[in-house]
Amino acid sequence: MNDPLDRELLEVGLIVVLGAVTSMLDITIVSVALAGLAAEFHTSVGTIGWVGTGYLLALALVIPLTGWAVDRFGAKRAWLFALAVFLVGSVLCGAAWDVGSLIAFRVLQGVGGGMVLPLGQTILVRAAGPRRLGRVMGVVSVPGQLAPVLGPLIGGVIIDAAQWRWIFWVNVPLCLVALVLAWWRIPAEEANPAQRLDVRGLALLSPGLAAVLFGLSHRDAAPAAVGAVLLAAFAVHALRTRRTPLVDVRLFADRAFATSSVLLFLARVSIFGAMFLMPLYYQRVRGHDALTAGLLMAPQGIGTAVALLLVGGLTDRIGPRPVVLAGLATTMAATFAFTRITPDTSEIALAGALLVWGVGLAAAAVPVTAAAYRDLDRARVPRATSALAVVQSVGGPLGTALLVVVLEATGDYGDAFRWAFAFTGLSFAVALLLPRQPAPKQTNPTLAE
Repeated sequence: MNDPLDRELLEVGLIVVLGAVTSMLDITIVSVALAGLAAEFHTSVGTIGWVGTGYLLALALVIPLTGWAVDRFGAKRAWLFALAVFLVGSVLCGAAWDVGSLIAFRVLQGVGGGMVLPLGQTILVRAAGPRRLGRVMGVVSVPGQLAPVLGPLIGGVIIDAAQWRWIFWVNVPLCLVALVLAWWRIPAEEANPAQRLDVRGLALLSPGLAAVLFGLSHRDAAPAAVGAVLLAAFAVHALRTRRTPLVDVRLFADRAFATSSVLLFLARVSIFGAMFLMPLYYQRVRGHDALTAGLLMAPQGIGTAVALLLVGGLTDRIGPRPVVLAGLATTMAATFAFTRITPDTSEIALAGALLVWGVGLAAAAVPVTAAAYRDLDRARVPRATSALAVVQSVGGPLGTALLVVVLEATGDYGDAFRWAFAFTGLSFAVALLLPRQPAPKQTNPTLAE
C-alpha cells in the first residue's frame, strides 16, 4: 500500500507548482508576442529575438547554481529569493521603455526563472520520500507538461485583448501569492554557511551550457562546439576536484539516475521538437493565426492533464518501468500518426492524435523523473536536481534545432516527425533499464524528514 499524501505535503506541492507555473508559462507566452514587440519598438525580428535568447542564456547561467544554493542557504530561502527576482524582473519587463531595457530586464527575469523549477523540485523530493515520489512528481510535472500548450494560447488571448505589457504583468499576482504562501507554509531547512562555491566549475559549466544553448537555438555550430568542449572540461574537473562540484557527475554511476537522465534528455529532444512543429504546421500549412493554432493544440493539454492525475499513484504502486513503457508506446502510436501528416489531414484526426500523445507524454515523464531520485539519499538531491536540469535544458533546443534542419531540408512535416518517432523509439529501448519494482518501504528513510 502506498504511503498517504498528508496535507502538509499537498500544500507544499501546490505552492511550488504555483511558483513554477509562472516561470514555465512565461517562456512560451512571450514567444507568441515577439512579432508584436518588434513592431512596438520599431526594431528588427533579429533584435527582438534577444528577448527570448537573453532569457534562455540567463537560465543556462544560473541552473548549475541551484544545488549549491540549496546547500548554502537552504531550499526554502533560495526558492523565495529566486521567485522574488523573477517577480521584480516581470514588473520591470512590463515597464520597459525600449528594446534594450526589455532585453536587460528579461535577463534579470531569467536569473530568477531558471532557478524556480529545480529549487521547487528539490523541496518536493525531499519532503516526499521514495514511496511517494510518483504522485509528487505528477504534481510538480504539471507546469512543464502544460506550459508548451497553454503558453501560446494565453499569449494569444493577451495580445488580442490587452497591451503587450500584460504578457509580463500577468505573472505578478501569481508570484505574490506564491511568495506569501511559501513564507507561511513551506518548512525552513538548515543551511550550511561553510559550503563553498565551486568557482572553477562555475567558470566552465555555466558558459559552456550557455554556449551550447545559444548555438542550438541559432543553429550555429561554432558556439555549440565551444560549449561542448567547456562541458567536457567541467566533467573532468568534477571528477578530480576535492570540493563538492557544482554538478556531481558521479551521480551518473547510479543506474536509475543515469537511465532517467538519458530518457529525460531524449524526451526533451522529441517533445520540444514536435511541439515546435505542430503550431508551425497549423499556421504555415493550414493558414491559422497564433491563437487558433494554440486552441488546436489544446487536446494535448487535456490528455496530459488527465494522465497526470493517474500515473503518479500507478508508479508508486507498480514501479516506473511498466508505466514508462506503456507511456512511450502510446506516444509512439500518436507520433506515427503525425508522420503521415499532409496539408489535407483531418484536423479532427490530428486532435485525436494530440490527445493520445498528451496521455503518453505524461505517462512517460512522471515515472522517469521519480525514478531518478529513488536511490539517492537526501544530501544528494540538490545536486541531482541541478544535473537533471542541465540535461533537460540541452535536450529541448537540440530537438527543435534538429527538426528545423530536417524541415528546411525536405519541406515535409512528415519527415521531421519521423525523426521524433525515432527518438521516441530509442527511448523505449533505454526504458528497459529502469527499475521494475516500486521503491521499497525502507529505502532511504532519511530522504523525507
